[in-house]
Amino acid sequence: MSTATYWQPIDGFRRFAAAEPDRAAVIYPDGTTAAGTPDYRRITYRELDRWSDTIAEQLTAAGVGSGTRTIVLVLPSPELYAILFGLLKIGAVPVVIDPGMGVRRMVHCLRAVEAEAFIGIPQAHAVRVLFARSFRQVRTTLTVGRRWFWGGPALRDWGRNPAGPLPERVPAAPEDLLIIGFTTGSTGPAKAVELTHGNLAAMVEQVHAARGNTPPDTSLITLPLVGVLDLLLGSRCVLPPLIPSKVGSTDPAQVVDAIRTFGVRTLFASPAVLIPLLAHLRAHPVELSTVASVFSGGAPVPDWCVAGLREVLGPDAEIYAGYGSTEALPMSTIESRELLDGLVERARRGEGTCIGRPADRVEVRLLPVTDDPVPTWDGVESPRGPGAVGEIVVAGPNVSTRYYWPAAANAAGKIADGDRIWHRTGDLGWIDEQGRIWFCGRKSQRVRTARGPMFTVQVEQVFNAVDGVARSALVGVGSPGAQRPVLCVELEPGADRTATLTRLRTRATEFETVEPITEFLVHPRFPVDIRHNAKIGREQLARWATKQVEAKR
Repeated sequence: MSTATYWQPIDGFRRFAAAEPDRAAVIYPDGTTAAGTPDYRRITYRELDRWSDTIAEQLTAAGVGSGTRTIVLVLPSPELYAILFGLLKIGAVPVVIDPGMGVRRMVHCLRAVEAEAFIGIPQAHAVRVLFARSFRQVRTTLTVGRRWFWGGPALRDWGRNPAGPLPERVPAAPEDLLIIGFTTGSTGPAKAVELTHGNLAAMVEQVHAARGNTPPDTSLITLPLVGVLDLLLGSRCVLPPLIPSKVGSTDPAQVVDAIRTFGVRTLFASPAVLIPLLAHLRAHPVELSTVASVFSGGAPVPDWCVAGLREVLGPDAEIYAGYGSTEALPMSTIESRELLDGLVERARRGEGTCIGRPADRVEVRLLPVTDDPVPTWDGVESPRGPGAVGEIVVAGPNVSTRYYWPAAANAAGKIADGDRIWHRTGDLGWIDEQGRIWFCGRKSQRVRTARGPMFTVQVEQVFNAVDGVARSALVGVGSPGAQRPVLCVELEPGADRTATLTRLRTRATEFETVEPITEFLVHPRFPVDIRHNAKIGREQLARWATKQVEAKR
């Protein structure tokens, strides 16, 4: 019989629940006020602790325990956090996935996990029933909301008070599996990432360190995992109204209302939220004096957005652009003052985008650019010298060392270094004399010309500074090794097409990095990822550009 385990950082959550039982844990929208703004309710630390105990108790009785892979498809809500904490209290393994990838891709990914339990909203269970063969291993189900025709318990039937204290459990080993998360699949096939008890514990410490080890107070959360980490630090977590698969549709006026109503101190959000928020604050200026720090993640945040937030927030507010992935969160951060102190100008000269110094206890190396597996570091020489570009490779206590699926991803994405495993990010960059990382683009999207490789972000930052350009995307036309670099451009509303193209051609003569580009194509609207509207579908653009170039011949 296996030992009953749990995730040890849960002890911190329990301490807060005991010391400040009436402190608000999750503040969430529930209906609207007479004025049409979201009406909020709250659940306290004591209530969340007891509710998650109830869920842990009921799941244990249903056979869910240490190591049980459990799909969780629940909207951001108190229910989501009660379920996640209930699972973490019994050492079960939540399986989480980005709903923005689409139903069929999501089902394909979840099938590979062979989960034994399934917790979801009614729509998620409908998918489970429709694709029943993909979920043959599921033995335990729980519906969050109204049951339809599949039977099984509903969360609301369990109540929120446990029958008694949970049986004693022991902390799991740091290397034991805690969560399986999926990459979004926006720049390659989605992969199932294993995150261990030690990985998540380190993330809690790193989030705390990123804030200068000060208590979080009140946080506005648009990234669910951050809510878990902040609740372990005693935060009051405010959830604004949003649709997880369409974060970009979040109403910025409601974000402002939540910040002002609850005195939000820390804001965690993706550019899909921050860009509309900036536009709203410029159109409707209002003081947000409580905001002390803003952390951007989920997708690259444009430097103009960072600069704009500096203008509309208080003079003491800190704005951090973060770099990370499902496999390694966070990897690095940079604060707005450093970024805007000459680094943006360097980016516009073709050096890439500065993404800051490695996060607490994260180490970074560069690997020579190759698509081949690199089993060990033996005999590998890192690119050296100013601007020498290589693949960014990281190791640290928060870095996943293994993929659950597919198995081949481990050979392609991990490097052994004795007992230590390094993660290959698939991103290209270089490291400056101050230890800062400069991001140059995705390895899979580099353009391989006869004169040598060209890197997307290095090139695009040069042209994004041109008047009339909303954004640009470098793609290659032809066979790798003999590709023709083509710049696709999305114009700003009202921009003069001819004048903008003239400025682009002039700009191409001013910097060696972009000199080989002679072909410029205006695209009506770039294909982008569903959730963040930020990650450009360069593979789709390359196919479109190929047709355009061939049509001109």
